[in-house]
Amino acid sequence: MTVIAKYLQTLIQLPFHQTELYAEVPATCLPIVYSPEYNITFMGLEKLHPFDAGKWGKVIRFLKEEQFITDEIIVLAREASEADLLVVHTARYLNRLKWSLVVATITEIPPVLFLPNFLVQRKVLKPLRTQTGGTIMAGKLAMDRGWAINVGGGFHHCSSDKGGGFCAYADITLAIKFLFERVEGVARATIIDLDAHQGNGHERDFLEDRRVYIMDVYNRHIYPGDGYAKRAIKRKVELEWGTEDMEYLQKVELHSEGALNEIRPDIIIYNAGTDILDGDPLGGLAISPQGIIKRDEIIFRAARRRGIPILMVTSGGYQKKTARIIADSILNLHRQGLIGEEAVEGVGPSHVPLMMSKSVSSGATFSGSNGLVVWTEIDSG
Repeated sequence: MTVIAKYLQTLIQLPFHQTELYAEVPATCLPIVYSPEYNITFMGLEKLHPFDAGKWGKVIRFLKEEQFITDEIIVLAREASEADLLVVHTARYLNRLKWSLVVATITEIPPVLFLPNFLVQRKVLKPLRTQTGGTIMAGKLAMDRGWAINVGGGFHHCSSDKGGGFCAYADITLAIKFLFERVEGVARATIIDLDAHQGNGHERDFLEDRRVYIMDVYNRHIYPGDGYAKRAIKRKVELEWGTEDMEYLQKVELHSEGALNEIRPDIIIYNAGTDILDGDPLGGLAISPQGIIKRDEIIFRAARRRGIPILMVTSGGYQKKTARIIADSILNLHRQGLIGEEAVEGVGPSHVPLMMSKSVSSGATFSGSNGLVVWTEIDSG
């Protein structure tokens, strides 16, 4: 055997890098991922962008107020390490994030460029890395449990070598690449991107990858308008200004059914942006809160009916009331029997052990304390 052949054989035998993101999760936890580290607060700078940089914590608070959760069970998100990020990102791109000017451009918060980068890393990028870790963790949880929700994430404008639109890390691409490399039986993925903006980041990353099917529904007139990335979209639905519930929901149901009938994936990554809400300053659509709740139900029902694991990330949403809508949607998914301990029988590949066993019809509702599903919020400080 030649020296080169031996070297190549050695490379093939090298194990994956060690990661904390695929650590075993106790069976007492539900596959809902969150960390207090998600929320960005620093000297009011977060208020200079229309994004509600504390909405993730508000979602958790609303769910507690509705007595849907208690402080007993949660999957606490871990920060993605540099080695984790290098699964997708180039070293050159990660090094560029050490310049405050670059981060200010990506986050669209100009004063960030005047901050020392160690503060930018700690106060801006660490929360985004933690949400990215949460998405990667939720990918494995979805395969293990049949469904998972990362209360953050959905940075769909970031690709392997370029960030933008408040998206510094390509969490959707990372979650899929981790699954392809580390989870047996995952060979195809479908991204259903229903944020108001085109998901040009993951589209650029998977442009030549036939294993990934992308459906994208977005306002055709707004950022990013990335014609090159659109070549990756297998099912493209471009909307006009002010699209309302009836037309929107008809298109979402028609095309999600069509996409999942065209190719059956091993997992669905659902980018559930709430910037489609009427009045959103950046989305330009006119969907009601009830329309958003129904949209999420349509996607989860389509996944459940086919027995396909689904990972949901929350993505964009630029009004203060979006956190309430996300919480209401999660509550509705549970009332409909689409998430919770009862929602996973028959979902996922046969080799994946499921911790749940009881089945519930899709129209089921719950009452009384036995109907509650709980997770806990752990203080990482």
